[in-house]
Amino acid sequence: MEHLHQTEFGSDRYLEKINRSHSHGQHAEAQPGSSNTNILTQAQSPFILPIRGATALEPEEAPFRSNEQKRGDKKHILGVVRSRFQKHVPSHTPEQTIRIPSSTEPVAKRSRPFDQLFYDLPNELQVEIIASLPLSDILNLRLASRSLHALVSLNEAPIARYHLDHHVPAYAKRLYPVSEGTSLNLHYLCGIWHRLHVAAKLSYLMCEWISKELFLRDTEEKKREFAAQRERMRRRLIPVLFTVFHFFETYRDRHLKYLTERNEKGLLREPYTTNPIETEIMNMYDDRTLLRVHEAFPLVISSFCRRLRPPSYVGRVERSLRGYLREKPPDEVHVAILCIGGLREVERIWEVKGYNTRRAAVDNWYNMISKDPVEPEPKRRRGMLGGLKRKKSLAALGKVTANESPPPLPRLPGDIGAGVGDRSHNLVFNTSLSAGMPMSPLGREQLKMLLPDLPVLQKIWLETAEAMILDRKIVERPSDIKRNAQIFTDLIREDGVEDEDQWWYGTVAPESVMPSLEAIEEDAL
Repeated sequence: MEHLHQTEFGSDRYLEKINRSHSHGQHAEAQPGSSNTNILTQAQSPFILPIRGATALEPEEAPFRSNEQKRGDKKHILGVVRSRFQKHVPSHTPEQTIRIPSSTEPVAKRSRPFDQLFYDLPNELQVEIIASLPLSDILNLRLASRSLHALVSLNEAPIARYHLDHHVPAYAKRLYPVSEGTSLNLHYLCGIWHRLHVAAKLSYLMCEWISKELFLRDTEEKKREFAAQRERMRRRLIPVLFTVFHFFETYRDRHLKYLTERNEKGLLREPYTTNPIETEIMNMYDDRTLLRVHEAFPLVISSFCRRLRPPSYVGRVERSLRGYLREKPPDEVHVAILCIGGLREVERIWEVKGYNTRRAAVDNWYNMISKDPVEPEPKRRRGMLGGLKRKKSLAALGKVTANESPPPLPRLPGDIGAGVGDRSHNLVFNTSLSAGMPMSPLGREQLKMLLPDLPVLQKIWLETAEAMILDRKIVERPSDIKRNAQIFTDLIREDGVEDEDQWWYGTVAPESVMPSLEAIEEDAL
């Protein structure tokens, strides 16, 4: 039996009370004078609609009915409840009408641009996203806008740290450690990747030349059969050439320092058993690195020298017909290219196609560093009345006089306290990348100091390295050092690749630190 204060939802008694309240509401609207009395009576009614918690409901038993009848009654109930609810809601203007969306109506999502979503992130997340990009994309991102330029420039340390931990091989970090007291920056990171690019590209060029000239793989079928050996040789030569890059780069800096401290009295004027500059540099290398580079160093020098001379099988008649009129350059030119230009200049000359064009490029480069530039003579005016013409003013020519200052430069958001044209605090001109690339061109005074004191080509590295290898007892006797054919066999052998990769590239080395053929086809950093 039901309680007296309850009424079943949807029963006849329930509908009767709803209809009764509806009729009372219409009667109250017909009699405006009795509105207050009806409202009080309705509020004191024992039945209250089940909206926001109902109380004091009268009971009534509900007879059994079919589902279709109940569904129709419920629609009628909801319509009545909605109409009654709208009567008690205060009226709104058309602009203030509240629209309640139905459950089946799709809700339109507001799409925001990606840049706004990116800038809404915290600064730490923005830097973490940028650090995961490739280095070339990070450098291009600095050119997108001033805000991104400032974001990258002010957070160089975490970006460089991420790439140093995930993408830089172990041998590069051993040769170029971060100096104490200095923070990581993009200049340090780009310098390492520049050297890696040069080593990878030169390794590829050397392997192509060795496969064709020494292994005689000159047809497409033979090249396909030799592809696996050529790839292993390329991967083994990259760390070796990177170390050779480090040797010539450090040798040039230490040689200039040596000449400066001794008032330009170089090594040729002092007797020595082993080159002191080479000894100082080779002390930076561990035993395994020193031995491997010493074994492959003659191959690097001989292949480069072979690239700068005409084919040996060409006779005088054929040489004159083919145009091979120039002989190979002297040893002084080879030494200048290696000790002053470094492996970057070796790679640039190696890529020049055609012997005559390559020899002309060598002569032009050597004349540029060995001879003073000649200023072109001003052209003389033709005609007797040529000098009587009126000269144009500087304002008309758009020139700036010596007393005038250059036009002001735009100011970046990070230039706090700097003037509009002040470059001393401008982020564009004072980022770490403004220091320049590794082995950048030297000045005229430095070239005049180095050129007369360059070593002999046949004595670079070899004598000092072999004496140090025997002194460290890396090998017991000189015959244990691999030479000539043993080097090629060691470069193309199949076993030992995993052990060498672990030693060169690190214990946990992702594929990004092992340069592929696609990586060296990109532009150098």
